Amino acid sequence: MTPTSTDGGSVAGLAALLADRTRASFCLTLLDGRAWTAGELARAAGVAPSTASDHLTRLVRGGLLVEERQGRHRYVRLAGPSVAQLIEDLAGHAPAPAAPPRTLRAASAGAALAYARTCYDHLAGRLGVRLYDALLARGVLDRSGGLALTPAGLDWLTGLGVPVEPLRAARRPLVRDCLDWTERRPHLAGALGAALCHRFLDLGWTVRGTGRAIRLTPAGVPALAAALHLDPTDLAPAPPRDTAPRRA
Repeated sequence: MTPTSTDGGSVAGLAALLADRTRASFCLTLLDGRAWTAGELARAAGVAPSTASDHLTRLVRGGLLVEERQGRHRYVRLAGPSVAQLIEDLAGHAPAPAAPPRTLRAASAGAALAYARTCYDHLAGRLGVRLYDALLARGVLDRSGGLALTPAGLDWLTGLGVPVEPLRAARRPLVRDCLDWTERRPHLAGALGAALCHRFLDLGWTVRGTGRAIRLTPAGVPALAAALHLDPTDLAPAPPRDTAPRRA
């Protein structure tokens, strides 16, 4: 989505694409960065496959999604990082749900996403925000003149095994902040945010959970804490809130 010009009608058309609960749900689901089939998205959103197919066609035509075909299977994914940023930014400005989760399972899933998840291809949630804050505190990043990677940051990334030059050559910004929809504060996006997310997975410091959720491994807690000069307790998730109904 890189139009050279726009007008009110174009903006209204884009807004109309997302002004539907099912289509918005699809886009939020696809923030995990993977390609999904229409059937998988239909089950996730609780709609009929035929309904999902119509909505997905509209999202593809509108440029928010792209499709890939492998044999008889049709997969869709977000059209790119800029679309992921748009969806995450909208989620960050959306009001919180009026009602809390009604089951322990739903509450646990929500807590897992709030703690750590992928925002397309970079870390989000409490862990993502903590990472961003720590990189600023360590001098890896500097935002005094606009967010930038520092010379000390280059050394830190080299020690972590993250090559920077390929990231500089990427078509996307090297570093960018992204409003986190649960923390309502920035986390790190851009090519570097994606590279760190993948590196932590490769090192075994984090693993993928259900859906978009990311979990720190037992080995990853002290390793990441040491890399960021944090106390391991700073990386602990918030204690879950008991949302089960109580008897009077």
